[in-house]
Amino acid sequence: MKINFKKSINHGFTLIELMITLSIASILLSVAVPSYRSFVQDSLLITQSNNFYSALALAKSEAIKRNIRTTICPSTTGTSCADSTTWSNGWIIFVDNNSNKSVDAGEQILQVTPAFTGGNTLTTTTKTVIFRQDGFSPGSAATFSICDARGSSYSKSIILSQQGRFRTETGTGSCS
Repeated sequence: MKINFKKSINHGFTLIELMITLSIASILLSVAVPSYRSFVQDSLLITQSNNFYSALALAKSEAIKRNIRTTICPSTTGTSCADSTTWSNGWIIFVDNNSNKSVDAGEQILQVTPAFTGGNTLTTTTKTVIFRQDGFSPGSAATFSICDARGSSYSKSIILSQQGRFRTETGTGSCS
């Protein structure tokens, strides 16, 4: 009679292997999670900064293209300007036929942008920006600061000159 001894094969982990794996995973997560959170916050700030920068570019190009003044202003309704210097609640761009800084009957709204997400803010000292037919924005020179909970060192700023030029900077915003 022949006895067949088969080697038993274990499928699974020992308790020691499991503890080592969990320890390594927890160390990796403790390093990765703060970096990922910072990455998400930076991405949101950049996206919101680019959206507002594009809105200024649209307002300027439409003023030149249509040969008429365009206005961009904060708006919570999407149909009229808000009497505020907080732009993070949304804004509108419209053709301002009579240059009175408000949407009147017959004036076309070119773009409506909703409020920011993520608790970020967009503030400045001006309530409206007007672009003339030549692309200049006299009286509208301002610095727009986009901020999150991390403060001004992480802020994005869009600086608009009276010549209608705008540029961005990082870490120079006024977050209060």
